[in-house]
Amino acid sequence: MSKMIGVDVGGTFTDVFVLDEATGTAEVAKVPTTRPDQSGGFLDGIGQQVDDLSTVAVVVHGTTAGTNALLERKGAKIGVITTHGLRDVLEMRRRDRPRTWGLRGDFEPVVPRNLRLEVPERTLADGTIRTPVDLDAVRAAAKQLIDEACLAVAILFANAYANAENEAKAVEAVRAMWPNDHVSCSSEILPEIREFERFSTTALNAYLQPEVSGYINRLDQALTKGGFGGEFMIVQSNGGVMGTDTACRLPIRTALSGPAAGVIAAGHIATTAGFENVITGDMGGTSFDVALIAKGQSMLSPQTSIDFGMVVRNPMIEITTIGAGGGSIAWVDKGGLLNIGPESAGSTPGPVAYGQGNDRPTVTDANVVLGRIDPDNPIGGKLDRLDVDAAAKAIDVHVGSKLGLTTIEAAEAILRVANSRMAGAIRLVSIERGFDPKRFAFMPFGGGGALHTGAILKEVGIGSAIVPRYPGVTSAMGCVIADMRQDFVQTINSLTATLDTDALREVMQKHIDDGMTLLDAAQSRFEARDIVVELDMAYVGQTHTVAVPLPITVAGNTVAAPTVAEVEAAFDTAYQATYGRLLKNGTRRVMNLRTAVIGRRPKFDLTTLAPKGGSVEEAHTGSRKVHFGDAWFDTAIYNRLSLPVGAEIKGPAILVQPDTTVLVDPGLTAKVDTCGNTIITRDED
Repeated sequence: MSKMIGVDVGGTFTDVFVLDEATGTAEVAKVPTTRPDQSGGFLDGIGQQVDDLSTVAVVVHGTTAGTNALLERKGAKIGVITTHGLRDVLEMRRRDRPRTWGLRGDFEPVVPRNLRLEVPERTLADGTIRTPVDLDAVRAAAKQLIDEACLAVAILFANAYANAENEAKAVEAVRAMWPNDHVSCSSEILPEIREFERFSTTALNAYLQPEVSGYINRLDQALTKGGFGGEFMIVQSNGGVMGTDTACRLPIRTALSGPAAGVIAAGHIATTAGFENVITGDMGGTSFDVALIAKGQSMLSPQTSIDFGMVVRNPMIEITTIGAGGGSIAWVDKGGLLNIGPESAGSTPGPVAYGQGNDRPTVTDANVVLGRIDPDNPIGGKLDRLDVDAAAKAIDVHVGSKLGLTTIEAAEAILRVANSRMAGAIRLVSIERGFDPKRFAFMPFGGGGALHTGAILKEVGIGSAIVPRYPGVTSAMGCVIADMRQDFVQTINSLTATLDTDALREVMQKHIDDGMTLLDAAQSRFEARDIVVELDMAYVGQTHTVAVPLPITVAGNTVAAPTVAEVEAAFDTAYQATYGRLLKNGTRRVMNLRTAVIGRRPKFDLTTLAPKGGSVEEAHTGSRKVHFGDAWFDTAIYNRLSLPVGAEIKGPAILVQPDTTVLVDPGLTAKVDTCGNTIITRDED
């Protein structure tokens, strides 16, 4: 078994990247995503490139099943068993509102109030049990939820992070009578201070568990039936991978699985190509996902909101998402303003040019009408030809006639609005976080990203772009190269002056032991195993914490206890770097301990993807008229995968390949590097 397969399921297309480690060759496939069951497209995509699954060692999957279930509110019917008086924590949240200036804000939790049941129990913030849990009340509540046909349940007790005894007893009682494995426990999922975030994360885990675990089990069974005997893993939102058993138990960790895989691949590709600082733009059929990689490292956020009020407290790669994908629908509002998205045509029915029943124009339709996409060679493999006339008519009816524009003017307007929105998302992850985008390269990927490279360089002021060898399946490639990672957290809540360093060491050791056990159980080969320890710390009186990297000493798998002086010095260094000063006489507090155990998976040599031989002349396949700005240009067409290393192509030009189209605007030059990437730069004036 020498093949590794990465599969990324997006809103419109399912992407497959197949790496043969024995030969160093790669194959790609792109097929429409199947709805509502995404497993059909998953298996179809693999089947296009692999006849015998017994030759496959590893399948790694980046999935949007959890994301879509949250965004579309299509999770399971679930119940909650909680401490008396806390049934409304999920609804009260942080007393925030969907709209800043609105006087009202409606929000429906994923669990209706009649399914949020209270039981007598109470643990205090210091871990003292004031009221032992009433197990008879717990069993009665569980029976009521079973009778209500709930498919999963979340146990959410007050201060369970400080002492899980009451919650553990309740969970044991519920699991003994619950008809399936879908029982989520807050102290197992997030033993961290702050009730709402812990309650929300656990409830959303329960909400996803029946859907995601059922989906993963169907895939697992289908792969096994096809002769697959290797390891099947799932990408986490933190950019690492986990086994399917962990994913079924903790599906909340898949909330941004697909986009995270793309960022991991982008970081590896960019660093190998000599770009440590890049801003990624993953443009699929439904969305445009932006992330920032500084000094080769992607940004991790401890918390995110999938949608208003749906807070997930788990480490996730920081990704900003807007509804500006290729399938995003263009429309004119009552005030005469042109808008793009957030509604998308998806894969079914898809853009108007697909001829599958949609009559409203999309970003893809605008690119087709302007000659930027070859109508005779659509990506995805399911269509023979795109309907240019139908796309033009839809643009006329829904945009041109309402704004007094010709077809071409309306198509250009659609792209200008889409490009402006994408540029805004890039500024959000760079300028608004203190990074100068001019110091970064732009990496477009996804099926549509490379069509907008020139516009983004111009709008944001970025000097260069790097287009990966296979931009349309970059997220699938990320699945293949992502490391295996497990994250742990435990609230400590202690002043440094009274910090019990031996107890801190015991928690660290448990995290390391649990993480190493998961790595040992994996079939993957690891080049190295790393342990990363951080403390969330602040001065007493401060609400927000800073992440404090904690230097540790590990002999074998045994960690040594840090001293109080080491903890305080580490905090001073991190706080000074963040705020530029320390607070004189400030009292330091340790809030949480975070531990990451990482198994570094081997990274394949990207130069194996580079073209072998060939010439620019052989790659040149013809030309066609393409519209840029306010004029038509004769534009050379090249088979991108046949362009040799070192080839330079002056814009305007189009580089075509099965999974995407690369547009080189007038005034830009594209050059093929040693890994087969295309580096796009501005021409000197």
